[in-house]
Amino acid sequence: MKSLSRNGVIWLMMVAGLLLLGGCSTAPAVRSLSTAPPSVEHYIIGPGDSLQVFVRDNPNLTTTVPVRPDGRISIPLVQSIMAAGKTPGALASDLETALSRYIRSPLVTVIVKSFVGSYSQQVRVVGQAAKPEALPYRSGMTVLDVMIDVGGLTKFAAGNSAKIIRRLPDGKEQTIPVRLGELMGGAIKYNVVMRPGDILIIPQSLF
Repeated sequence: MKSLSRNGVIWLMMVAGLLLLGGCSTAPAVRSLSTAPPSVEHYIIGPGDSLQVFVRDNPNLTTTVPVRPDGRISIPLVQSIMAAGKTPGALASDLETALSRYIRSPLVTVIVKSFVGSYSQQVRVVGQAAKPEALPYRSGMTVLDVMIDVGGLTKFAAGNSAKIIRRLPDGKEQTIPVRLGELMGGAIKYNVVMRPGDILIIPQSLF
């Protein structure tokens, strides 16, 4: 019985050792599941945007206002303040400073209800699109997304002669040819990722 007892103890120690080694070997796999937080793009307010301004504990000051063509907004107690060119967070901070003359420790939240964006945050489409217009840039936007938004090409469009005009960080312009005719026909390899401020020019066919 003593011999069986010692064998049992030895067997249990071996099992425990194997479990410990197995736990150590799987630890890196658990760590590899973690991912870095995604990057956040900060929206820049532009003329034509609609903003909801929420002032905590002050419902009479909470309102939805348009950004005027001059880039400014007006809310109760603040006759005029520049909004265009700022992020919602920066505008909220400026409103808190302005309201602090009338309210103790105001807390303001600014939410963009509908947006057009500043020119640097738009994608503009000119020429032979069904609905040429300026579109608010969206993260991950492609030229195919743009064409869907503007309703495709007109029958007079020279789609394969289209081009994107892009302003680079150093101020220079880059011209990117786009074969829209083939893209709209299903050739996804001609899809191009758009950037804020891009201008898509679609010329008219000569015949």
